[in-house]
Amino acid sequence: MHPRSLPTGPGRVLPGAIGHNRGVVSRNYAFLPPEGVLPSRLPNYEATAVRFLAAPALGAAFAQALLEIAPGGGSRQPCADTVQTFLYAVSGAATLTVDGHPRIEFTAGGYAYVPPGCAFSLRNDADATAKVLVLRKPYEAIDLPPPEPIVSHRSQVPRTNHLGMEGRAWQHLLPVGDMRFDMEMNILIFSPGVCFPAVETHIMEHGLYMLEGQGIYLLDTDWHEIWVEDFIWMGPFCPQQFYPTGYGEAAYLLYKNVNREIAF
Repeated sequence: MHPRSLPTGPGRVLPGAIGHNRGVVSRNYAFLPPEGVLPSRLPNYEATAVRFLAAPALGAAFAQALLEIAPGGGSRQPCADTVQTFLYAVSGAATLTVDGHPRIEFTAGGYAYVPPGCAFSLRNDADATAKVLVLRKPYEAIDLPPPEPIVSHRSQVPRTNHLGMEGRAWQHLLPVGDMRFDMEMNILIFSPGVCFPAVETHIMEHGLYMLEGQGIYLLDTDWHEIWVEDFIWMGPFCPQQFYPTGYGEAAYLLYKNVNREIAF
């Protein structure tokens, strides 16, 4: 029997909780299980718990957080600043409004790209908490206009397999190869037992949120079990590899920075 299967009274810490921690913060990666990420608050959001997953204080060049919006909560007024924002609905139902798009019900699998200077708002008019991932990153402008807003749903994005590897698929939530974008947001999908063909070591930074299934993830020289709701930050040149271990498909949402010159 696992220690956490032992019966315990209400309000008591589960057996085995003290000293046991899956979380790791290292020089070039961080593995953050949800049980250790404490809630915070933001001035422009009411009835909303904010769980920060990545930030410059960690070493990341972007910020990512999970918003837990209680019924009746959400943004007090439209949000707009000089950074770009990507939103992904994890669970529940919120109402999303983005400049230039009609107000929509933002349900699990919904996503939106909000370019710098464009306003958006999130509200929860439902009876259950809505969870929304928010990624913010300063836009690296070049001699092209910034992208337009995108509001869509994962179900509208085809699966692709550009490497031809059996059992792997990608859903590209932002246009690949469009040089106006300085980042990609992709969902990577793995059948049981299908892994990376090699350990990857590259310049791109990642923010990874586990959506479905489970597996083990190599980060630098360490293997970690990863489950739904776990988050990983991978810094540039962090060795990495994923191997799914569950009975069904494993999928995660992955940020990476692309399409720009090296900054000196």
